[in-house]
Amino acid sequence: MSDEANIRVIIVDDVPETRENIRKLLQFESDIEVAGVAATGREGIQLARDILPDVVLMDVVMPGLNGFQATRQLTKGAATKDIPVILVTTKDQETDRVWGKRQGAVGYLVKPVDSNELLSVIATAMAG
Repeated sequence: MSDEANIRVIIVDDVPETRENIRKLLQFESDIEVAGVAATGREGIQLARDILPDVVLMDVVMPGLNGFQATRQLTKGAATKDIPVILVTTKDQETDRVWGKRQGAVGYLVKPVDSNELLSVIATAMAG
């Protein structure tokens, strides 16, 4: 990626191992900082409001508020509407991708995530 200021991301996923795996994929990128992690959609929304990260990496399948619902709330919220949300999920159907975009997601990755693909999608999200 670039030598510009850090890109602050938050990771929202209910599986601790997945949060840690994504954190590990990003830890060697000097311009990306994992600014926080959340285990539920509701926690993710609150964390995004508190931190105002540059990017949100959002799981879809979570108990309670799912990633589609949380993405919709973030992309419609006054304080968070300009934060790009990238869905990172096991759901690999085209209908899920389309629905995710309709909720406001700017990217869609299927687990397990490839580090180069993740970095590429983050860079594209940051480019607007």
